[in-house]
Amino acid sequence: MLIDKRMQNHIIDFMPPENILEGLVDFFSVFSDITRVKMISALAIAEMCVSDISTLLKINQTTVSHQLRNLRRSGIVRSRRQGKVVFYSLASDCVNEVMLNGVEHLGY
Repeated sequence: MLIDKRMQNHIIDFMPPENILEGLVDFFSVFSDITRVKMISALAIAEMCVSDISTLLKINQTTVSHQLRNLRRSGIVRSRRQGKVVFYSLASDCVNEVMLNGVEHLGY
């Protein structure tokens, strides 16, 4: 190896444990689908229900519901019920920050 033993140990000491690395892979995989990214972008602006997201993004309601279930399971969005309607929003400002950092990284 070209790096010395001290640097090797330093790198090993600061590498996240396997379970955290797996969590990161799961988290970032959410951003690998354009439909999910559109939905995350919309939910970063306003809380919405399935029919609003479907109409706004021109995606059928079944697809929206399926993707929201995945996003909720991964902790990206949260839901709240108001009568018969379920509203969705981002679970954390951190998600929007990741999106904005990605846009900045791409130079837009």
